[in-house]
Amino acid sequence: MKVKRRDFLKTFGVLGAGAFTFSPTLEAFSALTAEKARLYEGDWIPSTCQGCTTWCPVEIFVQDGRAVKVRGNQNSSLNPGQCCPRGHMIPKQVYDPDRLKVPMKRTNPIKGKGIDPQFVPITWDEALDTIAEKMMELRNANETHKFMFLRGRYSYSRDIIYSGLPKIFGSPNGISHSSICAEAEKAGSYWTEAFWGYRDYDLVNTKYLILWGVDPFRSNRQVPNAMSKWAQVKENATVVTIDPVLTGAAAKSDRWLAVKPGEDGALASAMAHHILVNGLWHKEFVGDFNGNGVSEFAANTVVNENDFTEVESSGLVKWWNIELKDKTPEWAAGVTGISQGEIEEVAANMAAQAPNVAVWYGPGPVMNPRGTYTGMAIYALNALLGSVDNYGGPIRTVSSSTSGIPDYSSYQDAIALEGLEYHKIDQRGTFRMPAMKKHSGKGVVTNNVANAMLAADPYDIKVVIGNWCNFSFSGTQPQRWYDALSALPFFAHITTNASEMTQFADIVLPAAFSTVEKSSYVKTHGNLHTEVSIQQPMINKLYDVKGDENEIPFMLAKKLQEKGFSNLYDYYVNEFADPESGASPQNEEEFALFATRIFTKPSYDSLAGGWEEFLQKGVVTTGPYTFKTHWGGNFGTATGKFEFYSETLKEALQDHADKHGSDIDTVLSECNYEAQGELAFVPHYETPRRWGSNVEYPFDFIDIKSRFNREGRSHNLPWYYQFKKLDPGDHNWEDCIKMNPSDAASIGVADGDNVLVTSETGSLTTIVRLWEGVQPGTVGKTFGGGHWAYGRFASNYASLTEKGGNNNEVLPDDYDRLSGATARNGGFAGVKIEKV
Repeated sequence: MKVKRRDFLKTFGVLGAGAFTFSPTLEAFSALTAEKARLYEGDWIPSTCQGCTTWCPVEIFVQDGRAVKVRGNQNSSLNPGQCCPRGHMIPKQVYDPDRLKVPMKRTNPIKGKGIDPQFVPITWDEALDTIAEKMMELRNANETHKFMFLRGRYSYSRDIIYSGLPKIFGSPNGISHSSICAEAEKAGSYWTEAFWGYRDYDLVNTKYLILWGVDPFRSNRQVPNAMSKWAQVKENATVVTIDPVLTGAAAKSDRWLAVKPGEDGALASAMAHHILVNGLWHKEFVGDFNGNGVSEFAANTVVNENDFTEVESSGLVKWWNIELKDKTPEWAAGVTGISQGEIEEVAANMAAQAPNVAVWYGPGPVMNPRGTYTGMAIYALNALLGSVDNYGGPIRTVSSSTSGIPDYSSYQDAIALEGLEYHKIDQRGTFRMPAMKKHSGKGVVTNNVANAMLAADPYDIKVVIGNWCNFSFSGTQPQRWYDALSALPFFAHITTNASEMTQFADIVLPAAFSTVEKSSYVKTHGNLHTEVSIQQPMINKLYDVKGDENEIPFMLAKKLQEKGFSNLYDYYVNEFADPESGASPQNEEEFALFATRIFTKPSYDSLAGGWEEFLQKGVVTTGPYTFKTHWGGNFGTATGKFEFYSETLKEALQDHADKHGSDIDTVLSECNYEAQGELAFVPHYETPRRWGSNVEYPFDFIDIKSRFNREGRSHNLPWYYQFKKLDPGDHNWEDCIKMNPSDAASIGVADGDNVLVTSETGSLTTIVRLWEGVQPGTVGKTFGGGHWAYGRFASNYASLTEKGGNNNEVLPDDYDRLSGATARNGGFAGVKIEKV
């Protein structure tokens, strides 16, 4: 039926007039009260969001067994009642029609990108029996070390499957995801103050906040807290964002410094230089010159170490003499793209508010091939201003009371112990890959696993179980992963949604969605508190899914028992008795519940109502943080103090060099660092290690994160695309690369053109958008496009082809080798842009 415009307007006029002139009495609504009340019947049930590593305690509104909406947990001190966009996406992800629904097996033996696996549904019994059979083949051949477990995101039930399973079976290969996204960031604070982890920030008391390569509204672990505190921060503090692109935080800041990618270390060193030359350091923390206290720091002048007495820090004068004396703001201006005046002004204004200053840095400036030293240089500014472990500054986390998994040593037989003697597959601790999480080889080098598998170095891998991971999409230069997984004899994937990695699987196991379908818990921190937060089943499951870290390994252990290897099942049954009743688990649901109780009992015992109160409240809170806990020689470094000259790093590097019969200078050179001699032990600037000449690849590529990324697992949700324009410079329902208009004019591309983006190692096709929020010479692209196997919205799943371009296609396979972190930012990748 065709409706004429006049008839439509007449109808609208009637309805519109009625809407504005109708004046009912209050009683007119009484008949609706009961019906309205029924619509709101339901329960708010506590759980935890895992959309990012903030891991916010949340509450889910459940009606008739269905998750309806989400809010922050009202009992939480981290994010009381607050929830960011990621949390609100939980119901959409739970009820994604493209979720895996049943176990499946591959029927096409050929593997590769874009090849249909021809999956068919099978039972859980057949799926687990197949996996157990492949594992037993390794045990029977005395090759248990050739088994590997790959861990992506996790809860704190992780060690049931990540540690207990491989180590009882006999493999050293529990490999986590963390170096793909974080480890260089942790290294900066570890080698200066011996804290390996994500820092908290006292936002309420800060008077000067620098957001360095981090947007707290978008990523980096405190989103709801930052959102709720922002009005107070803006009232109390000056906010400066240092980032090559205009982030949401930059738009809300008092000043945006668009630093040239990769030159952050130069900017940090110049700020430190200016603070010292002008006598602006915080003397209560750092110390002062002897005698009359007159500063002897002058540009290009060596200072006598004996003339300065330090208090809470160690090695300040060494740092000055080795690195800072010639790193003037004038010098840095020519390197960073930030004027001398701006550098001096920000440094002076920041120092004027000391010690209530927070220099908050994220992965952006440090996830590059020389990122450890950049992280040290940026983080050291906090100590120079006395803000470390102090009001308004960066702080460590409050300890919480939980239990780890029970000891499993008595369940490891001779075969297992022999298998554990082998080196881990990711080549950590080798000469050119120190991967030093405190000590040589204690870190993880996730992205290097593909290289090691392809080279069969130190050995070949035959059986892999992967959980909540998609490294063939999230790893740089993903073709390496395609090749490694194609050649792998057997792969089982545990996941909620089929992904690129799933396409290489022989068996696929559908995982429960952690927030509403799984028994577990997490430990999380922020806002000066730490919390143990519950995850609990609360909805009617639509699909035949199981808990990834607890139910599935229990079921697999039972299958292994049936095939003659009972050690793992005996461990799970004997050591995971319910701490409330003493009963041993009889099935996977009981095992998951009892394990969660074991882990959290030290916390929930502090509640008057014990476990039941924990289920109702959802959190057990510890805090607030006690400031200056680590002052007085308690930092945990080799000197006990904050180290501007890192004796801690010096010892670790020497240990690594000794292990390989070499020296520190050679190690650093082979690992692509510039530092030699004493420079290796202080925060310092290193020139960017860049892939691609500036002539052939003139644009620095910036990998941007979306505030709607649920750690990459929201890409198949319509909301992700419907609100995409809220990521600065992006457009709804579109994958694009952002370019400054002046650069676009120079190469003849216009807004909306299709372009080919090419680096030394790969290429992608996308749309170009002109945007002044990215500085000339730099292009930025939000991570998330380019899926070829992730559901109907994220990819062209029917044909297994991409929608948009995956950033990792143009990012070379490189590392910050001291930490093992994957390089993905900091100006390390040059690209060229061509219209297609």
